[in-house]
Amino acid sequence: MLLIKNAEVYAPEYLGRKDVLACNGKIECVEDSIGELPVACDVADAEGKMLIPGLIDQHVHVTGGGGEGSFCTRTPELEVSELVRGGITTVVGLLGTDGITRSVENLYAKTAALNEEGVTAYMMTGAYGYPSPTITGAADRDVVFIKEVLGLKLAISDHRAPNITVRELIQCAGKVRVAGMLSGKPGVVILHMGDEKSGLKPVLEALEEGSVPIRIFRPTHVNRNGRLLEEGYDFLEKGGYIDLTCGISKDAAPGNCIAEAIKRGIPLDHITVSSDGHGSWSNYAEDGTLIEMGVSGVDALFRELTRMVTELGMPLEDALPYMTSQVAECLGLFPKKGCIRKGADADMLLLGKDMSLDSFIARGQIFMRGGEVIRKGTYEK
Repeated sequence: MLLIKNAEVYAPEYLGRKDVLACNGKIECVEDSIGELPVACDVADAEGKMLIPGLIDQHVHVTGGGGEGSFCTRTPELEVSELVRGGITTVVGLLGTDGITRSVENLYAKTAALNEEGVTAYMMTGAYGYPSPTITGAADRDVVFIKEVLGLKLAISDHRAPNITVRELIQCAGKVRVAGMLSGKPGVVILHMGDEKSGLKPVLEALEEGSVPIRIFRPTHVNRNGRLLEEGYDFLEKGGYIDLTCGISKDAAPGNCIAEAIKRGIPLDHITVSSDGHGSWSNYAEDGTLIEMGVSGVDALFRELTRMVTELGMPLEDALPYMTSQVAECLGLFPKKGCIRKGADADMLLLGKDMSLDSFIARGQIFMRGGEVIRKGTYEK
């Protein structure tokens, strides 16, 4: 049992100074004041600190990504302490370019391990390729029968993509959608977006020719170039969702894109932000030759939240939903995740007034206190 007292609570909406009680991994109550309890309880005095929901990162290569520059460029697996330092209490794992040496079975095992280690983890089946690699032999069966699988990952408009046809895209989305309906999940298709000129055209054609709702298609990396971002703004106007990736460039950083959407009066509630953590970033020459590679960190999400507040002047309660409640809603996890309210999972962060991360609490368990990581993964020193 954990009692947090005297915190300025952002749920993500601002609630003011509150006490929050967590028991058995859930938030039991949020009150102006909670008095002495009849049982032993860990009490944390949060005077002068802000309490926010744990961040949700829906795009992380938890088993490692990369590999595009040969075997030595495969990026390493995610460690629990990285999530802790990045303020991420819920993570969604997926595969990327490499669906050959990386497998969805391995992805499932890593997802299960993260859950055992105390954070919350889900996954997307599939990878860049098509037909999609799966565990059961079909993407829709993965969604129905495997609790952690929320949808399918595909790549379009990218030189590494399988050039899936519009008809195949409609069929994939339709099957995954029905699987979501049968299993009470979002049944979404996460679409890695590349730099090719086709952009979102395959999705728009699929919407024109088929009857799959626009909410099933979830394009990510939409801020990777100006032309695609403009298509993303139009997609929002049509009722679609877009995901913005941290670390692409400062001008196209998620906070800047959101500020532009606000300026234009574009609907904001279908915008989410993710890190693409442990994926590789790469630059290619015009002839397709790999020039350079690097690896992305999951801490990019918290750093972007901090930048949105401290550099762009966005109120914390306005910046938070893109990484908490709106992500939970788009994944079918709200109000279990993404908020501080009675009945929600006790996933919370304590921040200093300077946006420094003081404490990390996942499912009611403390992983960081006073800025020090005190609980790590199984094999971390």
